[in-house]
Order: sequence, then C-alpha cells, then structure tokens
Amino acid sequence: MGSSLQSAAQYGTTAKIFHWMIVALLAVQYPVGWLMPDIHRDMQPGAPMALHISIGIVILALIVARLVWRLTHPVAPDGSLPRWQQLSSEATHWLLYVLVLATTLTGWLFASFRGWSISFFNIMTLPMLAGASRPAIKVIDGWHQALEWALLIVVVAHIASVLVHRFVYRDRVLQRMLPG
Repeated sequence: MGSSLQSAAQYGTTAKIFHWMIVALLAVQYPVGWLMPDIHRDMQPGAPMALHISIGIVILALIVARLVWRLTHPVAPDGSLPRWQQLSSEATHWLLYVLVLATTLTGWLFASFRGWSISFFNIMTLPMLAGASRPAIKVIDGWHQALEWALLIVVVAHIASVLVHRFVYRDRVLQRMLPG
C-alpha cells in the first residue's frame, strides 16, 4: 500500500460514523425482526416485514461501504495490546463483517425465494436475488436465523471485550472508536 494508505492509530470520523450507524440500525433491526408476526405459507409481507427488509438493505449498504473504507483506510491494532488481543480483535472485526453481510444477504434471499415483492421504505421495489423456490425457503430461513444468533453472540462478545478494556484494563482502546 502507498504512504497515503498507511495504518493509522485511530479510527477516523468516517469509520466511526459507519460503525455507530450500523450499531444503531442493528439495535432497531433485532427488535423489529423478533416482534414481527411469524411467517406462514403463502402469506405476503406486511409493514413490519417490509421495514425489517428495508433496514436490512441499509445495513447491507453500510457494511459494504464500511468494508471498502476499512480496506482502503486501515487502522493499526493498538500497539499497547498483547499480540493475542490484537489478533483476536482483528479476527472478531472480520467475523462481524462476514456475519452482517451473510445475515443481510440471506434475509434478502429468503424474501426472493418466497417470491415477495418488497418495497424499500415505500420508495422503490427491491430487485429479487433469485426466483421463487419453495424448497429453498426452509433452508435459507434456517441459515438466516442461525446467522442472526451467531451475529448477536459475536456482538455481545465484542461489547463485553470493550467493557473489559474500559473497566478492568482501564486502557484507551474504547476511545479509538468513540466520537470526537
């Protein structure tokens, strides 16, 4: 990488905005997903499902943009951390990217396999990623649900590690991603 892409010690404003926007949207997305009605054979999506999918598309767009930003604007691991913490931090962040991408894409595929026409915040109709397929619905729904739980578990572990750094180690790891 060129000198303009050298690793920084601090996350920049753009990375922080992406991070906190995704955090906020996931904090809304999980309750919407859990509180919407169960999906039954031949039902059409209602307003809660359309909202859930619309928020998912925004999260998908933000995580892709965040991933591109991270690849072009790398941030060095905190040099004060032991090597194992640097490696686990890096692995956790890449796992979060993969899980968010996979969760949002499987949700979109689920809607596609059901043959649903989904409105993106009542502005436009989203393209389907695949044709309707009754056999694929159950498989992709299972994947989507498993990925939702995996993502939640990794997010909780990430938050727990941040809190350990803040209150046990009392280091400045958290400040790297806080606004300001």
